[in-house]
Formats: sequence, structure tokens, C-alpha cells
Amino acid sequence: MSTTISAVQGDITTLEVDAIVNAANNAMRGGGGVDGAIHAAGGPDVLADCIARFPHGLATGDAGWTTAGDLPARWIIHTVGPNRHAGQTDPDLLESCYRRSLEVADELGAREVAFPLIGAGVYGWSKTDSVAAAVRAVRSTPTAVERVLLVGYDAAARDEIESALR
Repeated sequence: MSTTISAVQGDITTLEVDAIVNAANNAMRGGGGVDGAIHAAGGPDVLADCIARFPHGLATGDAGWTTAGDLPARWIIHTVGPNRHAGQTDPDLLESCYRRSLEVADELGAREVAFPLIGAGVYGWSKTDSVAAAVRAVRSTPTAVERVLLVGYDAAARDEIESALR
């Protein structure tokens, strides 16, 4: 079975999919950007589940899941991207976020998963690098996920994703 990858423009918190991926931080207690938006839209159950499941946080490049709380998705898959500003510049670590998220999606039985551009915010990765890592990882990772949505918040990000998928 092959995985379909699509570019989508929009707000990841509004998508009705099996799982959305959160670009989390190591503490797993919410933050800014996508992480803050997901925690705000998901409500207090998301943070409570993060505290229960990840009392010591999560390692960079790893992924785990929680309830989606008030979101239309069934689950949130949290992954911690590498922070370029902190010297974490290995693209394999960025790709690991996408691979591990797909592995977690398989454990959950998720068939449709939406990803933000991991690392392309405050962690300093360019949209181009994040999109390239996403496309490489999704295309090379064996998974039962049928549909991956790469979500760009604006038209420029969506266009960058569409270009990489060609």
C-alpha cells in the first residue's frame, strides 16, 4: 500500500483526521506556535495527558501520543523537533520526527495524519528544509497510514510543499 501525500493550507487544529502532529518541545507542557495553538484548541485534557504520559518530557526526534481533547482529530501525536538555534542541525534528527510520528500513527491504527512543518518556526529550520525532510521521511518510511497531509499555515508554505511533491 502506498501513502498519498497532499499539501494543505490551513489551521491544523481544525482538521478532521485520525491524528494531527504537534511540533512540541522537550518539556511536553505546551509552548508557542503550533504547540500553543494545539494546546489551546485541545483544552486542558491535552496538557493533563502530556503530564501523565510524559512526566520527564520527550527526547528530540522522538514522538508519542495523547488524547486530542476538544479537537476534531482523534489523537495528537507529539514530536520534538531539533532546535537549530541550539546547535541541533542534523537533518536526520528532523526526519526522525516524521518517521517516529508515522510509527506512532501505526501503533494507534491511524490512517489519515496531518503534519505541520516541524522545526520551521521558532526552532529555526527553513520551510524548504522542513518540507524536504517531511517528503523524504514519509516516502521512505514503511507505514499503514494511507494519507499524509502536510499542512502549511499560509499560501507560501503550501506552495513550497506542492513544489517538493512534484
